Amino acid sequence: MVDDSKSRCRITAREPGGGGINVARNLHGMGADVLAVFAAGGENGRHLREILQQEGVPVHCLDIADDTCQNIGLTEASTGKMYHLVFPGQQLNESEWQNCLDFLHNIDPAPGYLVLSGSLPEGAPDDFYGRIALDARKRGIRTILDTSGRALAAPLKTGVYLAKLNCGEFVDSGYTGSLEDYKSMLAAMAEMVADGMAEALIVTLDADGALLATRAGDRLHVRPPKTEVASHVGAGDSFVSVLVYKLHRGKSLVEAYQYGVAAAAAKVQIPGNHLSNLALVEDIYRQIESQTEDE
Repeated sequence: MVDDSKSRCRITAREPGGGGINVARNLHGMGADVLAVFAAGGENGRHLREILQQEGVPVHCLDIADDTCQNIGLTEASTGKMYHLVFPGQQLNESEWQNCLDFLHNIDPAPGYLVLSGSLPEGAPDDFYGRIALDARKRGIRTILDTSGRALAAPLKTGVYLAKLNCGEFVDSGYTGSLEDYKSMLAAMAEMVADGMAEALIVTLDADGALLATRAGDRLHVRPPKTEVASHVGAGDSFVSVLVYKLHRGKSLVEAYQYGVAAAAAKVQIPGNHLSNLALVEDIYRQIESQTEDE
């Protein structure tokens, strides 16, 4: 990257993105029956729908007046450094976000799992995900939460089936201890689970894997093998995708969590935001399985 001059770029791919869309694409690629629900508008929104339809991903797009944003991932060839440029999201008015709530409330038959992923658009209320999570719980739907910032508090207060947080989000949710003391983190996670925030809580640790605390009493830490990083974009979404897929296939929560760690470690080795190498996930899973330890 060069300042005050031209940094010449070579476009290699244009992919649909956003947390929920990434999860839906990955699950669709694994053969799961999914529906991606999202709001989109403008030329970028039209192109987003077209790409997903070309891939065969089932979608329900809620039309909005504002333009869908486009983010940019840049890799500096000389150093291998990855830059992820995220632009301001789209604006929703009250009728637009209410349309989303109404659609999710009326889905029939009810899905087994509902993934709430990504930040809230401007205009949506802070308790938007909380409203969805509460309605889903009443209908017997297991909600998986993967969000941050102002979207985080309401669904944790409502209670979800599983929440996946990074360290910053864990602090935002109320943790005040050291992020290097994993035993203290697990103890705090166990308290949060006991308080009803979630039946299971996962905190990701980047290259050091992830922690898991469950209402059943599990307190685990899984570390993946060291990997070369090609792109960190979509790693968290890959974690959620494979975790949900394994739960859907009847695997235990612990095993699904282990697979999630493997999926994130696999994704960082793959360019783009899509988890395209499931064989690599299986290979990493076999390497981390014996490293699970009760802390």
